[in-house]
Amino acid sequence: MKKSKITPRAYLFPMPVALIGANVNGKPNFETLAYVGIVEANPPMISIASWETHYTNIGIKENGTFSVNTPIEDLAELIDYCGIVSGKEVDKSEVFDVFYGDLKTAPMVSLSPLSLECEVVKTFKIKEIVDVEKGHEIFIGKVVNTYADEKYLTEGIPDITKFKTYTYSLNNYWKVGEKLAAAFEIGKNYKKKK
Repeated sequence: MKKSKITPRAYLFPMPVALIGANVNGKPNFETLAYVGIVEANPPMISIASWETHYTNIGIKENGTFSVNTPIEDLAELIDYCGIVSGKEVDKSEVFDVFYGDLKTAPMVSLSPLSLECEVVKTFKIKEIVDVEKGHEIFIGKVVNTYADEKYLTEGIPDITKFKTYTYSLNNYWKVGEKLAAAFEIGKNYKKKK
């Protein structure tokens, strides 16, 4: 099979879509991000990368907290809106019905099937590591609490088939499909070719 060399980019498929919440000047603000990842399982830690000039960053640094809210298809329009407009120009505090957990400064979305309440453990700018003029700020947050609606759980665990989340890729949102195979099981069928 012939491979074509294409423009180098950070291609990862699929990318998550997450709605990041932070209080900025005492008001809830939300930012839509795809640069979100798991850093550690125990203790549970999440990383988010937000462009250094984004308004939400102010609140994250001000309070040392943020939330990660899982989107559902029914909220796609509102979540996209939060990625289009900046809290510098538009008050996004009333876009969603919000609630707060133990940290008191990480606004979470009531209609999100799954919300992670995070406390910042490390912050750095990518330009401190790589020679770039402008870039993202990276926030690593310890997941202090997780909130989920019962209707989205199966035996106490979030069930992706129940909450119809979606992903991001090349300026489009994509629905999550059906289960392909059981992880850590399908590989047991592999037989080395002679």
